[in-house]
Amino acid sequence: MSMSKIVRTTAQVITPAIVLYGMYLIVHGHATSGGGFQGGAVFASSAVLLVVAFGVSRVAPHLKENSLMVLCSCGALLFITLAFAGMGNTFFHNLFVGSSIFGNVPEFGSTPVDLWTGGTVPLMNFAVAMNVVGGLAAIVLAMALFSSRKGGDE
Repeated sequence: MSMSKIVRTTAQVITPAIVLYGMYLIVHGHATSGGGFQGGAVFASSAVLLVVAFGVSRVAPHLKENSLMVLCSCGALLFITLAFAGMGNTFFHNLFVGSSIFGNVPEFGSTPVDLWTGGTVPLMNFAVAMNVVGGLAAIVLAMALFSSRKGGDE
């Protein structure tokens, strides 16, 4: 059973804003309070909202559990690859900081303009976010599917 038309309409309007805010937290995580985990959790909460508003029977065809687990695994693989990329110096060495692609380190701390000054940290935030989004959305989807098979509401 899905929610009322008001709840469904509100979910349709709010979901893009939740996704956008999650992406903001992920992208600016190295310069502000946020990061891959926080942004990924906010991003995954949009899947929770859709399951609650529309029911698992309408959301499950669009959120495949296998695809979510592939996303989670790719995030973990990207994270460990970035961790090993700096092994010429040390494990988790910030390899790209100060390069021509990722900018120089600002003298007085980071500002919103200095988006690329984090080196590998923004890429690691993205990897963590992939892992968190895939894992949390898969868990919510699995719990909702299990609950609907046991006679609970969708």
